[in-house]
Amino acid sequence: MTDHTIHPVPRQPLYTPEERQRRDASPWTLVQGILAPIQFVVFLVSLFLVLRYLATGTGEEIATLSVVIKTLVLYTIMITGSIWEKVVFGRYLFARSFFWEDVFSMLVLALHTAYLVAVFTQMIDVRGQMFLALAAYATYVINAGQFLIKLRAARRDAKRRDRTATAALAEAVE
Repeated sequence: MTDHTIHPVPRQPLYTPEERQRRDASPWTLVQGILAPIQFVVFLVSLFLVLRYLATGTGEEIATLSVVIKTLVLYTIMITGSIWEKVVFGRYLFARSFFWEDVFSMLVLALHTAYLVAVFTQMIDVRGQMFLALAAYATYVINAGQFLIKLRAARRDAKRRDRTATAALAEAVE
């Protein structure tokens, strides 16, 4: 009789032990942990202002300013995130563990930058600019979701590592 049991390929941990140690020791980890929720709050406020402008036609200046601020916060978190990635993984972008998140981040950056170009060159009208901001925001939400999934994976890896260490210790005691 043939064994048809499917044996899942073990998933590679998000961090090697050395990368995890560098992550935990880096001040850039704290910087990212602070900037991410700030960026999300700025996004929510700006989203409200953009949607209010599109619905009512009022608040053009504050909506525009909010998207510019959101974009500057995005640039800040991307630059500091690249530094964090260099410290932890030895490269500024596209490290194995965050390759697809970084690829998608390039689209997020491109759309936010296109918004700034549209505002400062007046290539498209304000309504078009706001729709471009919404497109940039949609990609931001997807990208933030990617990073949250990675954060959960890192926590699962840590729990799995702790369980393995506990089992090894219990076995050694016996």
